[in-house]
Amino acid sequence: MKPSLLLGVMRPLDGRPEVAPAYLPAHHLVTHGCVLGMTGSGKTGLVTVLVEEAMRASVPVLVIDVKGDLPNLLLTFPSFDPAFVAPWIEASTHNPSDDQALAARLAEERRRGLAAFGIGEVELVDFCKRTQVRVITPGADAGELLHVLSALERRSSRWDTDVEGARAALSAAVSLILRLLGRDPDPARSREHVLISVLAERRLSGGQAADIGSLLPEIVDPPLTTIGALDVEGFMSKRARRDLAAALNTLLASPSFASWRQGETLDVAAWMKPVDGKTPATILSVAHLDDDERALVLGVVLEEVLTWVRSLPGTQRLKALIVFDEVYGFLPPHPASPPTKRPLVALMKQARAYGVGVLVATQNPMDLDYRALSNASLWCLGRLQTDADRERVLDGLANEAGKGESAGELSEVLKRLGPRWFVVRDAQSGGPSVLLQPRWAMSFLRGPMTRQEIRRARGR
Repeated sequence: MKPSLLLGVMRPLDGRPEVAPAYLPAHHLVTHGCVLGMTGSGKTGLVTVLVEEAMRASVPVLVIDVKGDLPNLLLTFPSFDPAFVAPWIEASTHNPSDDQALAARLAEERRRGLAAFGIGEVELVDFCKRTQVRVITPGADAGELLHVLSALERRSSRWDTDVEGARAALSAAVSLILRLLGRDPDPARSREHVLISVLAERRLSGGQAADIGSLLPEIVDPPLTTIGALDVEGFMSKRARRDLAAALNTLLASPSFASWRQGETLDVAAWMKPVDGKTPATILSVAHLDDDERALVLGVVLEEVLTWVRSLPGTQRLKALIVFDEVYGFLPPHPASPPTKRPLVALMKQARAYGVGVLVATQNPMDLDYRALSNASLWCLGRLQTDADRERVLDGLANEAGKGESAGELSEVLKRLGPRWFVVRDAQSGGPSVLLQPRWAMSFLRGPMTRQEIRRARGR
């Protein structure tokens, strides 16, 4: 039997009072999903429920967290004891007994909310036993550190078994370095990219390390006579090579850059493997990085995700889920092309053939590439702030097959939506759109978590 995900309760779009449990067949996420809604619409809550349900169905999840909300998945307490909630509420400055009362009230609300969907302490304990949540924080030790350049600086066994995949990951790492240097990162046009890649691949395929420090002398005096059809000097002058080596050395000496070269190897395949029989959820949190750093790091990670996806056998079963919460700015329309766009577009077009679903969410739909999102068959639409937002979304849905409602009717429903209600259109179901109220999350949704709070949650 194919697993189904319990999302909440649903009712007809026309306002009839009939209410029924809302189940989504897990394999419907293979054809991707999109969650849209303004701040306060309940979007993050729905995304959290979707992640929890995927894990309950033994589907591994990679979550890209931009705002700091999704580490709340660490707060899936095994009981309704207020003592679990108390450390995660804002402390009163006047009366500590108020904190105790608030913790008791929130714990009871959580108990009642989950009980309505048949989730009690037995189910919570089972979920905690069968799942494992980890948080990776590139450039910070709040979660696990990530060696963003590991495809370059740490030799992988893929050089023995999957050269094309190893080469793609290497190319993404070299592009990241060149972006940091303010140089052309294009693998097909940049002479710097070609030179570094050729030298690194020579070392890696020969079983040697290719860390930046070992490449510097080879950039100045390459152990090669030709690159392509040209001799080395004709391809890039010694002066240009020295200039490149000097820039790389400055980057290498930067204390802030050092944190990007420490910690967990960037290995999406390993992240998706069960740990002691537990279904994993890996949260890659970049909330602490600035906008440029986020785009650079996530570009490398998503290229690695794409390489991993292409290594899988084909299937129609949901084998893994990639969740990108707040994709605004990372998947913009043409001609903008941040490092994240190419791999995201490729994943939306290709990942379904390998059983990997992609779920993206954002509160601002105006700056999204709807040609890429047209590959999504599941749309969950919450409250949208402006008429322009609603029109943009309805334009994006224009080619989707919906039954029983027009664009005008959908627009009117979206205007009237209250918090924690969504219009859901599932093209795979073949039925009409419905209204969805997500179930209570098993995780305690305390809002964005600071680096200190992530560190505390991991150690509890």
